[in-house]
Amino acid sequence: MRPQRFLRHLDQVIVPRLAGGFVRVARGRLRMRLLTAAALLGVTGVLLAVVWTAHRGTTTVPEATLGETVQVGVVQGQSVPLYAKQARSELAGLLKRPAATPVETYALVSLKAYLAPERLTPVLGGVSVVEVYARVPLGRTSTASVRIPAFKIPEDVVAGMRQVAARRDTDAADFQGLAGKLTTADAEEQRLRDTYLGGSEVARAEAEAYRKGCTCVYAAVVRATPVALDQIASRPEVRAVDPAPEVRRLDRAVFLPPLPEQVGQLDPSASPSASAAASPSASPSAQPSRTPSAEPSDPGGGPSDPGPASPPASPVAETSPSDDGPASPPASPAHAPSAAASEAGEAG
Repeated sequence: MRPQRFLRHLDQVIVPRLAGGFVRVARGRLRMRLLTAAALLGVTGVLLAVVWTAHRGTTTVPEATLGETVQVGVVQGQSVPLYAKQARSELAGLLKRPAATPVETYALVSLKAYLAPERLTPVLGGVSVVEVYARVPLGRTSTASVRIPAFKIPEDVVAGMRQVAARRDTDAADFQGLAGKLTTADAEEQRLRDTYLGGSEVARAEAEAYRKGCTCVYAAVVRATPVALDQIASRPEVRAVDPAPEVRRLDRAVFLPPLPEQVGQLDPSASPSASAAASPSASPSAQPSRTPSAEPSDPGGGPSDPGPASPPASPVAETSPSDDGPASPPASPAHAPSAAASEAGEAG
């Protein structure tokens, strides 16, 4: 073939065919790229949906399934002996349940008398202790209960009592300072001054008692198997062991142990032993709008009536030390500011 004919053939036949092949290849690559991009977008969408669903499940579902707060213990108007009997019956029911492996449950242990920290080891030995409840029994003077986290007995109880003592020392000084600022002869200011002085005296007595590791503990929250709880219930110092299998989270539970001196029916009209925390503010007046401020870290009771007062009718206890916001002053000298329950870690 002559060169001229070969070049003409190349130009008219070979080149168009090669160009058509390149076009087809280019179109195929573009199609693959489009398909690949669509697949990547689809996979990305699925992954985003999975991540969103998982995130939503961890944030909203638990809130919907938390349930109501559970109360364990004696409520106002309930008979303490009947409560103890019902607790024994519930524990007996747990012991009868067949189970392949023992299941631990929370339980409220109420004592027959106040015990010192070192006396707790033989009573609560063999189980996991979560917290204890304490109160300084000052005769007929009303004092508040405190809740002390205690995983190691008696060391944690002693350490918690020292923290409470320091808090009450501060409150005693604050109450004394407020009383010193009320100097007029106005009857209302005199009443308030007496309230502050009474609160200072009570706080000082509580601080001294807690500092010495007083005989003040009257209840504990533990976690153990039904068999171990039954062993604790048989000990002479124990009044009742109230199992609470319904408690899943301690921050969703309120424990109300009876005081040792409460032997009959709780008076439903009486005020709780622990309500708003006592910690005075800085500026008193004849009719102060805000005086003692609430400090859950302060677990003690506030000012008491100089005269005899009945013991608190409710064993509601507040948490161990941690500062909080202010509370309104007592309505009368007979009603002392008392500490309130706080958060969980120091549980509630």
